[in-house]
Amino acid sequence: QVHLVESGGASVQAGGSLRLSCATSGGTLNSKTVAWFRHTPGKEREAVALTYPGGRLTRYADSVKGRFTISRDDSKDNVYLQMNSLKPEDTAMYYCAALLRAGTVWDDIGNYNYRGQGTQVTVLS
Repeated sequence: QVHLVESGGASVQAGGSLRLSCATSGGTLNSKTVAWFRHTPGKEREAVALTYPGGRLTRYADSVKGRFTISRDDSKDNVYLQMNSLKPEDTAMYYCAALLRAGTVWDDIGNYNYRGQGTQVTVLS
């Protein structure tokens, strides 16, 4: 059973940077698609970024393109989300999800077999 654990969330001033980490116990992320999602109460959950196994292929939401970078370190079995030029509207609980089921869209967290409990990011204006 794969158990995902996110870390790195914090409060930061607008314009600042954070790096979120997604780690796993009881399994490996190395051969799995991994995505980051975010959710703010009162808003729909948003898919933020996706990385395929190997890390060469990625996808991003338009709202974060050019500011966020998803990467993976297979030697550490971690997936990261580097967030730069943060804006107050980036404030959310950020979740990682792993193992996208074949033939499904990447931007629906329900299409992943595993998800973590989240880490809070607050961007202060």
